[in-house]
Amino acid sequence: MDKKTYSEPPSSEITPEALYFNRRTFLKTAGLLGVGGVLAACGLAPAAPAGTSSTAAPSSGPTVSPQPGLHDELGNLANSFQDITNYNNYYEFAQIKEEVAAMSANFPSSPWKVEVSGLVENPMTLAMEDILKKYPQEERVYRLRCVEAWSMVIPWTGFQLAKLLKDVGPTGSAKYVKFTSAALPGSMPGLSDPLYPWPYTEGLRLDEAMNDLTLLVTGLYGKPLPNQDGAPIRLMAPWKYGLKSAKALVKIELVADQPATFWTTTDGGEYGFYSNVNPDVPHPRWSQSTERRIGEASRRKTLMFNGYADQVASLYTGMDLRANF
Repeated sequence: MDKKTYSEPPSSEITPEALYFNRRTFLKTAGLLGVGGVLAACGLAPAAPAGTSSTAAPSSGPTVSPQPGLHDELGNLANSFQDITNYNNYYEFAQIKEEVAAMSANFPSSPWKVEVSGLVENPMTLAMEDILKKYPQEERVYRLRCVEAWSMVIPWTGFQLAKLLKDVGPTGSAKYVKFTSAALPGSMPGLSDPLYPWPYTEGLRLDEAMNDLTLLVTGLYGKPLPNQDGAPIRLMAPWKYGLKSAKALVKIELVADQPATFWTTTDGGEYGFYSNVNPDVPHPRWSQSTERRIGEASRRKTLMFNGYADQVASLYTGMDLRANF
């Protein structure tokens, strides 16, 4: 496992499975029921603090409880496997978070290939088995902050995106990285919704993509990534709202111009290209100054850049973070 070069949350804050709330009870306590799928936009297989249902079947993955010492660098205890796999934003499957696990259960995440192309010296298409062999996996416990003002602490398994990008060799013209998710109508019922610009696309500036924190994730809790969390491979940039973390990636493209993304295309007035976690910039419909950690009844203060400012603040020196939200 590679040496950690990032900040993790405190073990005291990783939610023990014994404290896992009944999802409907939690949502009622949090006052989140009835908000609807309109708030959609977070990174776990579609997760959001709004619109939930108790109709979903249990996750197909094993029940895994937090292990002693499994926490982020701030001491936050990791959420349970049940939390992480049963509260997901993933509009390709459903707009109700608790329905995603059931609706994605039969998603064909294997075999799988990822195309890496665009402004690169060495374009390549890699099968998942080749990716897993070529890039040693490491575990990183990251905080996930949704734009909907809820959060989790998740023990991901993956590798630095920078390693893959270095192998393909971005040309001097490459300034951004565009990510495209799978769009399989026969397996993703949500694609029938004509209101959204399928397939799901996201983007990072090249320097953001090359940052040591940015991962391509292939698993969680030491197990392969579940379908509802973006199997078989997804993006994770932990200082950004979860909506940036495109799931079920099929294409990574180096481009010269800032790419249009799913949420900026859907509603650019509410969701900006950068989507950096910033407690000082409210969403048009709610404050971002606090958040609710799934499994907790009280709210906590939202940290600038989700607590990763030491690693990423320099990327935005001189930028107006309100204009570039």
